[in-house]
Amino acid sequence: MRKVIGIGETILDIIFEGNQPSAAVPGGSVFNGIVSLGRAGVNVSFISETGNDRVGNIILQFMRENNIPTDHVNVFPDGKSPVSLAFLNEHSDAEYIFYKDYPKQRLDVLFPEIHEDDIVIVGSYYALNPVLRDKILELLETAKEKKAIIYYDPNFRKAHAHEAIRLMPTVLENLEFADIVRGSDEDFQNLYGKSDAQEVYKEHIQFYCDRFLTTHGANGVNLHTRNFTRHFDSPQIQPLSTIGAGDNFNAGIIYGLLKYDVRHADLPSLDQDTWGKIIRCGMDLASEVCQSYDNYISKEFAAKYVSQS
Repeated sequence: MRKVIGIGETILDIIFEGNQPSAAVPGGSVFNGIVSLGRAGVNVSFISETGNDRVGNIILQFMRENNIPTDHVNVFPDGKSPVSLAFLNEHSDAEYIFYKDYPKQRLDVLFPEIHEDDIVIVGSYYALNPVLRDKILELLETAKEKKAIIYYDPNFRKAHAHEAIRLMPTVLENLEFADIVRGSDEDFQNLYGKSDAQEVYKEHIQFYCDRFLTTHGANGVNLHTRNFTRHFDSPQIQPLSTIGAGDNFNAGIIYGLLKYDVRHADLPSLDQDTWGKIIRCGMDLASEVCQSYDNYISKEFAAKYVSQS
């Protein structure tokens, strides 16, 4: 059975509406997608770290309840589990404040086995952090060697835009490893100072990775490959919160790759119709998560979605 392996941060998101807290949920960009995939019955592993404290215990228990093994989570005795405050604006988009206190020793944990055609997802600042770079490279090199599909979401936040030039060599290295790159127009505005998907692909992506997905909220999704470019309209919804939308789009794409049995060797010749079906899965999961304060699809939606697949 093919497996999805994620690496990233676990964090407790405290969500504010009108300056009042309305929910507190475990989160993290790669983590959110892994939770949705676990709820959909996908074989998942997650590499991460958390503190030996109440927040860490909440996250570990949540993982166990959602079919995510905790074998590859480093519970560190020093430092504290990270927490974020997410303030929703009038468009249901979030602005974040992060509180983190990590120890010097990071990710002291064994990695899961990786096999051919497994899917490895990396992203966000976690995939760029110099402190963690050796661990990220170890995972990417193993995945490349085993011919797993590597999915990279830069998720490059505005808070790191001033570091774009310094971090660029690491971004480029991640792009070289990637088989699929997905980001939002905001990510590439922060990273390259431009958000036109075609321009970003031609000038910054295609030399490293052939397959490039950009998401534009209500304005849809663009797919760029060496052979074709295609636009997909987003379903029109009234979002309650957009937290986790991109993460769950990623989860949906990965679910689609598994559902339609797309293997590593299939990617260069994947046709437009199959891509369209895969992207529909991404839109389905992203749309669903926007209609709640959770960072992932509900167990009820997951069960229904899988039964209809």
